Amino acid sequence: MIPLSPPGEREGPAGEAGGRVRARGGLPDMPSPSQPAAGPLPLPRGGEGLLALYVHWPFCVSKCPYCDFNSHVRAAIDEAAWRDALLADLSHEAALTPGRQLGSIFFGGGTPSLMAPATVAAVLDAAERHWGFAPDIEITLEANPSSVEAAKFDALAGVGINRVSLGLQALDDAALRFLGRAHTVTESLAALDTAQAAFARVSIDLIYARPDQTEAAWRAELDRALGFGTEHLSLYQLTIEPGTHFAALAAKGQLPTLDSDEAAHLFELTRSITAAAGIPAYEISNHARPGAESRHNLAYWRYRDYLGVGPGAHGRRGGLATVRRKKPENWLAAVARNGHGLESETPLAPAERATEALLMGLRLGEGLDLAHLSRRTGLAIDAMIDARAIERLAAHGLIARDGDQLTVREPGMLLLDGILADIVR
Repeated sequence: MIPLSPPGEREGPAGEAGGRVRARGGLPDMPSPSQPAAGPLPLPRGGEGLLALYVHWPFCVSKCPYCDFNSHVRAAIDEAAWRDALLADLSHEAALTPGRQLGSIFFGGGTPSLMAPATVAAVLDAAERHWGFAPDIEITLEANPSSVEAAKFDALAGVGINRVSLGLQALDDAALRFLGRAHTVTESLAALDTAQAAFARVSIDLIYARPDQTEAAWRAELDRALGFGTEHLSLYQLTIEPGTHFAALAAKGQLPTLDSDEAAHLFELTRSITAAAGIPAYEISNHARPGAESRHNLAYWRYRDYLGVGPGAHGRRGGLATVRRKKPENWLAAVARNGHGLESETPLAPAERATEALLMGLRLGEGLDLAHLSRRTGLAIDAMIDARAIERLAAHGLIARDGDQLTVREPGMLLLDGILADIVR
């Protein structure tokens, strides 16, 4: 199977610190069944056929020690050359998707708030010419909460950005220094105020389960974040990813990590607190007021078609897995040579598409419709899932099947990796 790696905001499956929750191994001793998850979230009008577009800006001021995204630090950037290359890559995808309309656009990275507003405007203008926008299109940009980047917020809103995903990451200056962040809490809260004044919709990111973080400390930090009045929170447990500076420190025994049982308790606590505050989890690490879910990332999780342009961007287009060249300079050279930055374009067999859709869809509280997936792939339901495993897990209160709707129940979310391994054929 082609790796999914759909690039999206830190609230997205590509792992804005990706929302990765590790299974603790094995099944628990008969947890009490919870209520089944709510029904499917409403799609925007025409949402079934709308495209999602991801635009990757790979540059950062510095590399955070936990970050395994395709992000790079460069002394100088020729923004005009990058703008022209993004427009060429965009044009290539547009030629392959005639007659489609965009329901969402997401600028991710890297740090796309470092882009000049004129570059963002050029991309949005081209996207609207190529595809046209749904009347209620969601256009998101990831931003760091520095004063330099916050100074661009009004201009970015003026060119069409209507939602910002703000990487606060922590509300404690010592934790920010540990995470390698360049901003302070004071600076980030000032940026949040600016964002809430400039944009119609604001999401914030926080990283928890940090070394030595206590329940009381995280509860206080989360309560404070819930008081900011934002409609969406992406809350990720700190994970040590291969190839990162944190991974190197951990290999040397120089990085303490939170005990797995403590991390599991914080995960359950987080979901309980946000639900009580009216911002429940709708995906394993993403929480929103009803109606404020990230439409762009819902396109990933619901396994809709999405286009990816820019270095390292992945896409799913008409049963094809697309991957752009990852290193910025290689992508730029490929666009100059070929008119696009594609490295590969691979047909996915029906079984591969079914597996990907299950892996993505069961992250959502709404789950997924097996009959709909069967129609999309041409596979029988029993060819996609292990019915016996589902019955066994349902008896433990971890999963629920109501007709053709399959959902992971609240106790099962903590064990999602193991559940997926059991039920997906």
